[in-house]
Amino acid sequence: MIELFIRSLPLLKSAVLMTVFLGLSSFVLGSTLGLLVALARLSSIGVLRAFAFAYVSIFRGTPLLVQILLIYFGLPRYGVTLDPVPAALLALTLFSAAYLSENFRSGINAVDRGQWEAAMSLGMGYWKAMSRVILPQGLRIAIPPVGSRMIALIKDTSLASTITVVELTRVADQVGASTFRYMEMFLTVGIIYWGINQILTIVQTVLENRLSRRYI
Repeated sequence: MIELFIRSLPLLKSAVLMTVFLGLSSFVLGSTLGLLVALARLSSIGVLRAFAFAYVSIFRGTPLLVQILLIYFGLPRYGVTLDPVPAALLALTLFSAAYLSENFRSGINAVDRGQWEAAMSLGMGYWKAMSRVILPQGLRIAIPPVGSRMIALIKDTSLASTITVVELTRVADQVGASTFRYMEMFLTVGIIYWGINQILTIVQTVLENRLSRRYI
């Protein structure tokens, strides 16, 4: 297994970079979009609420693999052609935004109503109260589920292999096919996924502890 790992190391290095790039980039973009969707769900404007609800319903209610295939193979039918990496990034972003929006919404809703009343009593409008008082507290509350979504997203990048993106799962399949040592290769890649997610778990724990101390 060690010998196979060393032989495939050059491929694994670039695959790890691609996996981390797809996971973290889609998480950042998905968080931005997800926060906007969460605010739309909480809006007093009915059209925005309906649009946000429909968005979440569609992207949470359909498999990520189907979404990736629709974007990569379906959009060219309408004149929109994307390379494998941008197609995978778009699909992962849209998919993660639906889940992250619910994480953010639950965090915002968990903030005590008295915080709204205190902000309004100081003469703050809705958006100032939201940005200065509610969101900082709501995002802190949402850190555990958001962190879990980031870890899940790293694993979800494996589905990008179906549209020829050369990430960890794709490399494992290619090396396994050429050496007929699938078990060893997929065990190796599984350990790498685990290592990446352990690092992210440690970062999440440190962030939670630091932010918790600020509010003690």
